[in-house]
Parts: sequence; structure tokens; C-alpha cells
Amino acid sequence: MSAAYSYRNDPAVPDFPDDKPLIIFDGDCGFCSLDVDFVLRHDKQGLFRFTPAQSPLGTALMRHYGFRTDDYETSLLIEAGVAHIYSDSVLRVVELLGGVMGMTATAMRLVPRFIRDGVYRVVARNRMKIAGRRQTCRAPTPDERERFL
Repeated sequence: MSAAYSYRNDPAVPDFPDDKPLIIFDGDCGFCSLDVDFVLRHDKQGLFRFTPAQSPLGTALMRHYGFRTDDYETSLLIEAGVAHIYSDSVLRVVELLGGVMGMTATAMRLVPRFIRDGVYRVVARNRMKIAGRRQTCRAPTPDERERFL
């Protein structure tokens, strides 16, 4: 994709704290919001930050990495300035959560990327059928607010 921290040189990307991994998700997607809820439940160390793809920051990062901003085909994980996409983003998030789930995600990397990404794309294409569309972006609770950009 791009060099690490390449978004820092892109005037279209607003400055943001990038000292923690950032998950950019489709805030209108029920499936994606369930994913965020899952991460929040299992992220006991407060490792991740989040922003909806519909936010100014999310939209700018999606554009920076060459993705559409009208129909989200992937969530992004920005970790140490590097973008992880498609199945790699999901696996890396779960790896960082650790434990048995993290080990399972690491083992899933043995599956060739073209197969993993193919499954990811089928789910992504059908995510609204699977979990529906939200009327509004997922709003953080007061306890979660500091983790959302």
C-alpha cells in the first residue's frame, strides 16, 4: 500500500493521535458495529481507538488508501502508521486482542490470503443483509468516548 505514516504528509488527512491502533469502520453497518462492540468487550487494555468511515477522519483515511467513500468495501486498521485491509485487518485486530482468539487468528494466516480475502469480500458485500443498516452511526457511550476519534 503506502509507506508507514504516509497519511501524515497528506494535507487531506486531519491530524489525529496515532499512538494506538485505529479501526475505521462503516458506522451505518450493523455488522460492523457488532464488530466494534466485540472489540470493546475484549479489549481490556484499551489498546484500540475507533472512528466511523463516515467521519471526516475516516473518510480522509479511506480516500488516502484508495478506497471508495460511498460504499465501504473494507474496514481499515491503522497500526504503527501502516494500513491493514480486508482479512488482514480482522486477523490483526484479533491477534492484538491476544489469548486463544489471538492464537487462532495467527493460525488462520496459514490460509492463503486470496481465499481469506475472498471470504471477507463475500461477507462485506452481504453485510447489510446479514445484520442490517443502522439509521445512525454507532455512538460511543460516555465510558467509551475517549476511544472514538
